[in-house]
Amino acid sequence: MLGKTTKGLRGFLIDAPEPGRLRAVRDGAMLIEDGVILAAGPWEELRRLPEAAGLTWLHSPEAVILPGLIDVHAHLPQYPVVARVESGLLPWLERHVFPVEKEFNAATARRLAPAFFEALARNGTTCAMLYTTIYEESCDEAFAAADRSGLRAILGKVMMDDGSYGGLKPEKILPLSLEQSERLCRKWHGHDGGRLEYAFSPRFAVTCTEELMRAAGALAREHGAYLQTHLSENHDEIETVRRKFPRHASYTAVYEACGLLGPRSVFGHCIHLAPEEVGLLAGSRSVVAHCPTSNLFLNSGIMPLDRWLEAGLRIGLASDVAGGPELNLWQVMRSTIESQKARSFYEPGVRVPTAAEVFYLATAGGAAALGKEALIGTLEPGREADVVVVDLAAVLPVDGRGNAHADLTPEEIITLLVYRGGPAAVIETFVRGTSVYRAPAPGLL
Repeated sequence: MLGKTTKGLRGFLIDAPEPGRLRAVRDGAMLIEDGVILAAGPWEELRRLPEAAGLTWLHSPEAVILPGLIDVHAHLPQYPVVARVESGLLPWLERHVFPVEKEFNAATARRLAPAFFEALARNGTTCAMLYTTIYEESCDEAFAAADRSGLRAILGKVMMDDGSYGGLKPEKILPLSLEQSERLCRKWHGHDGGRLEYAFSPRFAVTCTEELMRAAGALAREHGAYLQTHLSENHDEIETVRRKFPRHASYTAVYEACGLLGPRSVFGHCIHLAPEEVGLLAGSRSVVAHCPTSNLFLNSGIMPLDRWLEAGLRIGLASDVAGGPELNLWQVMRSTIESQKARSFYEPGVRVPTAAEVFYLATAGGAAALGKEALIGTLEPGREADVVVVDLAAVLPVDGRGNAHADLTPEEIITLLVYRGGPAAVIETFVRGTSVYRAPAPGLL
């Protein structure tokens, strides 16, 4: 029987349950009940199910229905300063990022955070792992905005007690940062059945003492929360860490000694890793957030994606706003391909990923990186219905309405989206079957 929360979506279903393998149903459909995918398959079959009796189907065969995109590393307060060019990471932080983060008070968060989450949904991103700033009040406001947005989000208050932009003396920052972070975790971690979660967020070893990092790791383990930080993004950063922690063999070894490695720890960038560092990350099942648009924009380098995947690293894709210039994960996917293609021009044997492979990293792969592969990332029955509906005609070079994907394979559709996709193509975004964004002018769909 038709339940009160039953929805039916009709369109070309495409997901990537495994790296490089697309699964598709042309003129497909899905039934969503109580926020969970009840059934997915050919529309002609699903429309005859008892659960579909009397149902008004949303969208049409012209739509493309995909799993929601997953961004595993971005900085909410930095959104206003995207595309600010500097020579590298450390001067960019000092001249642009720390000043805007310093002004991210509760009032600013109330204004900016709702717009940020709306932008995520408009880009088809249904799950994001985010940093805020060092302030408890603005992080709390960001959580409240995430709650109202309906999106799935993991957030954390930035922790830094060595070179912080706050006004407290260093000896007072550590206990306060720990107290505030734990209070936020107790309030928000697991909220709304796990839709919102907390990440303890020591910024990176450059701005943290060992005492803070050890305590952050212990709190994350105690509360079953996430931990996020940055690792080996930039050569100057790596040299700074080497001088600051001379008794440790490597940047990653600093984090290992502080107890930060583990399956719920997400390390942004990880471009310039020595073999032993790769081994530490792989052996601990730690997660790498690959941020290619940011890595190129800040002149940080090109991560050897094929080598890290072959070594067994768990990897998701990330916009890294504001190092990355936009929240559009299709452009991150494109940059993932093109940066590896650039490597292949001067480094023999580089395996360039396909569009299907980077689509996997932005969906099922991102879900697996966050330990959510049983919840989201594909269109399988039993998964929570985090779904984005796309108007393929919006990415075609000429108007394709009425026959948008009749002659296109799933691989061709995903390739079109990787190279031309963005918010203009998003018709509607759902999290747990609830619409969190609908385009104001959806056209014929």
